[in-house]
Amino acid sequence: MDLGLKGKIALIAAASKGLGRAVAEELAAEGASLIICSRGDEALQEARAALETAHGVPVLALAADVANPADVARVVQAAMARFGRIDILVTNAGGPPAGTFDTLSAEQWQAATQLLLTSVVELTRAVLPGMKARGWGRILNITSISVKQPVENLMLSNSLRAAVTGMARTLATEVAAQGITVNNILPGYTRTERVVGLADATAAKEGISAADATARWESQIPMRRLGEPREFAALAAFLCSERASYITGTSIPVDGGWIRGLF
Repeated sequence: MDLGLKGKIALIAAASKGLGRAVAEELAAEGASLIICSRGDEALQEARAALETAHGVPVLALAADVANPADVARVVQAAMARFGRIDILVTNAGGPPAGTFDTLSAEQWQAATQLLLTSVVELTRAVLPGMKARGWGRILNITSISVKQPVENLMLSNSLRAAVTGMARTLATEVAAQGITVNNILPGYTRTERVVGLADATAAKEGISAADATARWESQIPMRRLGEPREFAALAAFLCSERASYITGTSIPVDGGWIRGLF
């Protein structure tokens, strides 16, 4: 299937590893040029070199913290200087600390808000005018299965990713007639560094091993295994594509059947 992504320009946040890296790989394989950012420059430059070598597309890699609005503005400005436009935005950020309501400080709430919600608002604000002017755009937010079925001990993620979902659904209606789609993709338990960290946090909280924590999650997933980043990225690429032009305002899980709800 030709996804119609050849020559498109995609900005992908937190793309040096994990889910963001996997999405970058899929979009590059389809012929899209990339702007990737993350906080760690060494891993980011390794990702840039690997993507350019494997797929032969130009990749602009910029170290940045999406929780900092000034960094977001700098990345977008550099992208515009290099490519002249941004057709696709994939928002993404590392997860905030695990914890219950009583264990989280006001400072942790503020930091998580900047990371998970403000970053999406600022990235969207920066790219949306150009998408409107061209009459085409794709905005895809990587959130979490927790927006449909909250995950125990993830108070910050459960709360703030749900806020992103509300914003995205409202925006989707506002820009649909202008050829712009806005969707959310919900990763389940996927084999990434974030999930390894959650296993460690669960193990420390409950006095069990990280392997036991992972095994418990796998027992709750109908497919009885963790997902792989490439499985997640395949849907992400489709939602960013020309072929997904009539899909907007959705929140689609990639979770091996973990969510038990009907919607």
